Amino acid sequence: MSNPTARRRNPSALAAAVALAACSFALPPLADGTTIEMQLTPAGAFKPSDGRPMPVPAWKIDQAIATRVIGRFQARRNPPVVDYEHQTLHKETNGQPAPAAGWMRALQWRESGLWATVELTARAAEMVRSGEYAFASPVFHYDPQTGEVLAIEMAALTNHAAIDGMDALSLRAAATFGSYAPDTEEEDLMNPLLAALLAALGLPETTTEDQAIAACSALKTQLASLGGIAKAVGVEAVGDGTAVLAACTSKLQAGGEPDPAKYVPVAALTAVQNELAALSSKINQGEVTALVEAGLADGRILPAMKDWATDLGKKDLAALSAYLDKAQPIAALAGSQTNGEPPAGGKDGNGLTGAELAICTAAGVDPKDYAAAKAA
Repeated sequence: MSNPTARRRNPSALAAAVALAACSFALPPLADGTTIEMQLTPAGAFKPSDGRPMPVPAWKIDQAIATRVIGRFQARRNPPVVDYEHQTLHKETNGQPAPAAGWMRALQWRESGLWATVELTARAAEMVRSGEYAFASPVFHYDPQTGEVLAIEMAALTNHAAIDGMDALSLRAAATFGSYAPDTEEEDLMNPLLAALLAALGLPETTTEDQAIAACSALKTQLASLGGIAKAVGVEAVGDGTAVLAACTSKLQAGGEPDPAKYVPVAALTAVQNELAALSSKINQGEVTALVEAGLADGRILPAMKDWATDLGKKDLAALSAYLDKAQPIAALAGSQTNGEPPAGGKDGNGLTGAELAICTAAGVDPKDYAAAKAA
């Protein structure tokens, strides 16, 4: 495929053929220099002189077509070569070198047709000057649907108005140069395979090659998923998806009761979830109560802290457990009949009030030591 990233395509021409024209044009006299004006095509419609079969009634070129051809010529990086007797095309079979006779430097349209300004080599110029070569024969790309000349590929110095084995040469030229892909952003001819792929995917002709590849990858994933659905609904072949869609629609419309061995009603599932949530809440509440009571029993939780500890456990049982693990038990409160509350007189056995006992718990101080410090 040609790279379509930075090019626009001509939707009317999906491929280009290569023509080695079995017609030649007389070379004008060459003066002392090495530059020569060489005619490449006549104006209007023209045919080869050897009677070969063609996919179009005739090749054709006019000023508008020539303007596009000249634009493509100017966008080339390398100038087209002019060789001897089309040896560039023969070299693949005869193994002989194909020296250049010159290089095309410019194209121009005249009333008589398309002309090229060619800078000949010294050797070729001498041959033309001495009359050893008198004609030029072009090789060009053309649209196989309309016959319009698309681009000049090369030309040759020759003395033959027609070339033996022209059909074979034409085929060899096509194999050598392949599809026409001008080095320009003006327009490009889409590879037939890419054109067919874009049409099959329903993508516009402006789609780039990378975008086409991405679309194919996505399609592969979709087909794999569709294959899984087809198997689930009992369809053997995916095809275009019609059978799979029909099977899915049929199953949805059929309705009926689900298999109780495989499915449960949503209502039943919701009820089970609610029961589990309630059971979990009860279990959590029981654990909180047990932790709080244990903390009250050994003095890690004072009675004034009971509600706080209970709320903390309900919200975050782990946080309550962590607090109790770090809190220091108060031996004087452990196992007391009043659960750490001061007796009726308002003070405990060490003479501390409830507020003082809370300070001991918060500070991690033994009530006896606090009482001794208080007395001192």
